[in-house]
Amino acid sequence: MSSWRALLLRVGDKCPEYGGAVDYKEHIETCYGVLWREFEHSKDEISELLLQCAEQLPHKIPFYGVLVGLINLEDEDFGKNIVDDLHWKLQEALSSENCDKIRILMRFLTVMMCSKVILPSSVIEVFETLLSSAATIIDEDAGNPSWQPCADFYITCILSCLPWGGTELIEQVPDEFDRVIVGIRSYLSIRKHSQDTNFIVFEADEDKSVKEKDFVEDLWDHIQILSTNGWKVDSVPRPHLSFEEQLVSGKSYNLSPISCPKQSTSSSRSTISRERETYEAKLKYPQRLRRLHIFPSNKIERMQPIDRFVVEEYLLDVLLFFNGCRKECASYMASLPVPFRYEYLMAETIFSQIMFLPQPPFKPIYYALVIIDLCKALPGAFPAVVAGAVRSLFNRIGDLDMECRTRLILWFSHHLSNFQFFWPWEEWAHVKDLPRWAPQRVFVQEVLEREVRLSYWDKIKQSIEYAPELEELLPPKSVSSFKYNSEEDRGYTLSKEFREMVRGRKTAHEIASWVEENIIQIHSSKFAIEVVIQTLLDIGSKSFTHLITVLERYGQVIAKLCTDKNMQVLLIDEVSSYWKNNTQMTAIAIDRMMGYRIISNLAIVSWVFSVSNIEQFHVSDRPWEILRNAVNKTYNRIADLRKEIQTLKKSVMLAEDVAVKALKEFEAAEARLEVVDGQPVQAEKPGRLKRLKGYAEKAKDDEIAVREALEAKDALLARALEENKSLFVSLYKSFANVLTERLPPMSADGAFPKLRDEEDKDSMAIDLEEPSTMEMDHDNGRKDDRNGEKVTHRYSIKEQDQWCLCTLGYVKAFSRQYATEIWPHLETLEAEVFGGDIHPLFRKAVFAGLC
Repeated sequence: MSSWRALLLRVGDKCPEYGGAVDYKEHIETCYGVLWREFEHSKDEISELLLQCAEQLPHKIPFYGVLVGLINLEDEDFGKNIVDDLHWKLQEALSSENCDKIRILMRFLTVMMCSKVILPSSVIEVFETLLSSAATIIDEDAGNPSWQPCADFYITCILSCLPWGGTELIEQVPDEFDRVIVGIRSYLSIRKHSQDTNFIVFEADEDKSVKEKDFVEDLWDHIQILSTNGWKVDSVPRPHLSFEEQLVSGKSYNLSPISCPKQSTSSSRSTISRERETYEAKLKYPQRLRRLHIFPSNKIERMQPIDRFVVEEYLLDVLLFFNGCRKECASYMASLPVPFRYEYLMAETIFSQIMFLPQPPFKPIYYALVIIDLCKALPGAFPAVVAGAVRSLFNRIGDLDMECRTRLILWFSHHLSNFQFFWPWEEWAHVKDLPRWAPQRVFVQEVLEREVRLSYWDKIKQSIEYAPELEELLPPKSVSSFKYNSEEDRGYTLSKEFREMVRGRKTAHEIASWVEENIIQIHSSKFAIEVVIQTLLDIGSKSFTHLITVLERYGQVIAKLCTDKNMQVLLIDEVSSYWKNNTQMTAIAIDRMMGYRIISNLAIVSWVFSVSNIEQFHVSDRPWEILRNAVNKTYNRIADLRKEIQTLKKSVMLAEDVAVKALKEFEAAEARLEVVDGQPVQAEKPGRLKRLKGYAEKAKDDEIAVREALEAKDALLARALEENKSLFVSLYKSFANVLTERLPPMSADGAFPKLRDEEDKDSMAIDLEEPSTMEMDHDNGRKDDRNGEKVTHRYSIKEQDQWCLCTLGYVKAFSRQYATEIWPHLETLEAEVFGGDIHPLFRKAVFAGLC
């Protein structure tokens, strides 16, 4: 990398390129000097990289704005081209509804105004365009209030620019700026309050969210406070002030007008249609972030509300643009250009993304790796903060959304596996004395089970040696439960003979015939399933590869035995029985069998809602993991088919073009004549005509083949969508049936029954004197200091109520995660499941996930 590129990328960083110093003025002067020396030879490259840096390193936008301003002093065409490129990119982002790009380009636009490259009046025009569009969208007559998330996003973009340029706007165009503020105040007075459902990760906060200010209202309050404080923002560098005397002599440019895409106007549609449209708008225009409160107020860094907002923006931008580059991401997150510490805020921001509903912006493993790298980059501070976050979340685990609870379990077990499974488990030893359905006990149990998957049983037992009470919560040692170990066992001889046939490499057809003659006809089909499945699983128990090989080779034998749903449920029972001590192998075996079409998703739903599993809903993740896998596999099949259809549609268009071109070429050659001896004859040689005709025919055949492939995929998608509808009908009917039996009745006045009393919300409170340092004595594995924690060992929610809370939580989680697939079938679900005498709490959980 040439020096000017390195300097441009690293400006504002503490790095070797700038001698390890962090003097922003010196950085900019050094970088500008090198850029100007290279300017004559690399003008276009510099322009391109500057814009790219502004887009992908937005926390350093003020530095790039000043650099553009300084170069503009020497070369006005450069400044004009940057402004034109910025306008084109902003308009393209608005048209394509790219929220992150719009937000960041708006920030760059504001900073360019501070560096005297863009006129303040142009910034005001952009603000007013967005404001006008937002007001139109929420107008009942002229717009479509279902798209309020889009309008809110436009207002958020305006407000989020003000920490970077509010001072300059109020100084240079005070009247116009006041007009924008009045417009925003008017918009806020007529918009509807929005519940931040994406951030209600604690069930107990649902009622509070109705009364609390939403994200837009909260940001507006921050801006109001900022204006009263003289627009002073500590977290936003203002390097243009050091160069103001130079920049003021530069030429400023007008930004061409922009336009916002028009949303469809509202019409008299059904309630379901309007709610679905609102849901789609929320997906397209999600709220940026509302703080996830993890730490008590006396632990977090003290800063202005607007500084918190700005640092959150920095952190989220880094996570966005460095997805896939975990080490660079952690490095930039640990060295933001702010003059105060922000480790607690950083932890809250990352955990807010892990817990983001309905889905995190990126795969959870990305956040897990970033946390690990931050712990290594900031060993004296961040591990303690992470440990404190875990403790705080553990204290409120009973209130945590079920989907978020699962994510926390998966993240925490993976995190510990990267630090030799060290954790002061003795702090949580008290959970052993809690009821088996207490959320804290279940959390510890599930974390230990996941750790065993990532390591081995003896290693995890050793990791809890200072909390021997927790050994009771370890999963059983991973041994199979084969039914035919003794000659006295019924079926021993048949199983042994069957095993010999498999070892003798008999074909699936031969084995199926043997099973029919020697087991089904003499005993029963049920007994045949038991012998065949137990034996095949035992043969494949050595490893995942052995299991998959057995299923691939003898899947036909199993499929012939399990021709209907009831027999498939018996099959799943046998798998669960054989691997009763290993949840992971149970889930993998069932998932593979569904992949090979041996069992259906409907059979898995029926099995999950069998009596033995229903009793485990609130004490184990085993049935839920298998159900999640089944629904997810069904969803992935549909997603894959849609991708294949999109690819085939492009192939059809390409094949059409090729066929038309080949036919035209053949017809043109065939029509070409020449005069020989006064008579018109074919000008082209017969050999070439034959070849062109062959090309045309082949191109047409290729087009027909691609069209047939597309039709076949369309048919498969239609079938998959019908299966999906049947799956969700079956799933929600099963939920409705089990919940109707167990949910308490409505009160006489129609109020919802309370499954969790107010006093129960604090029943597991732990008073943390200090966050854990998470540093261990490596000689004995003990934590250095217990920090004087005070623990209340009780859980007062009854088992039946806890079962209802967990099951309703999973209803909401499934509805939320697969809402895009559920909405097209909602009318069918209303008719077959949600209508009639359905419990209001069940209906509330379903629609809380969908909306």
